[in-house]
Amino acid sequence: MRAVRLSALLLASLFSSSLLTPPAAFALSELKQIPGEVSQDQKAKDVPAEEKPAEKVPMQIPMPDPLVNKPARTVKDDIVDDQAPAGPVEVLSDVSKIPPAVARMRELIVEAAASGDIERLRPLLGKGPTQTQVGETDADPIETLKGLSGDPQGIEILAILLDVLSTGFVLTEKGTPDEAYVWPYFTEKPLASLTPPEKVDLFRLVTAGDFAEMEEGGNYNFYRVGITPDGQWKFFVAGD
Repeated sequence: MRAVRLSALLLASLFSSSLLTPPAAFALSELKQIPGEVSQDQKAKDVPAEEKPAEKVPMQIPMPDPLVNKPARTVKDDIVDDQAPAGPVEVLSDVSKIPPAVARMRELIVEAAASGDIERLRPLLGKGPTQTQVGETDADPIETLKGLSGDPQGIEILAILLDVLSTGFVLTEKGTPDEAYVWPYFTEKPLASLTPPEKVDLFRLVTAGDFAEMEEGGNYNFYRVGITPDGQWKFFVAGD
């Protein structure tokens, strides 16, 4: 009887242990595949390389230059500075409206030139740092002027000086140390902008042949006179 009881207890213990022990765990890959269904791994293998979707690349957003904050450009911004149209040139003709010192120096130059004696220009040409520029050398200014003239006495250069001072004039470099009243006004105007009456003024100084040569450069390149606001005769030179 006792043996029967032990057998019954042993069976009960084994039965309860089987109920409490969970079934063995399986990896997902070990689960039985449903017949007819293709796995995701198999699908990836079966897709041809050329049909595989391209790998997404993160979009590169251009970053603004932190040192530059430029507004949108316009056609005007692309115009080269030296090609930009120049502003209107104020041509002056009334000597009574310019500084008295300038008007006085002009008058003295005209009187000396009209005399036909080039030596009368000497007191007006200054000396040292204030000497009038008449050439590229430091030679005696009167001798330099004679050398520029077509005759040994300098009569031709005196006539040119008179003609230049008989034209209209302009104020250049206003508000700077180089400020000066300059004759003739052609020095500040592009030749292509000259009106017919202004061309008549110019042809009083130069020939048609001279004008044709100037047109190649676009600027007046004959003689000019400059007088500073305080009445100093600054230059009498030719060139651009």
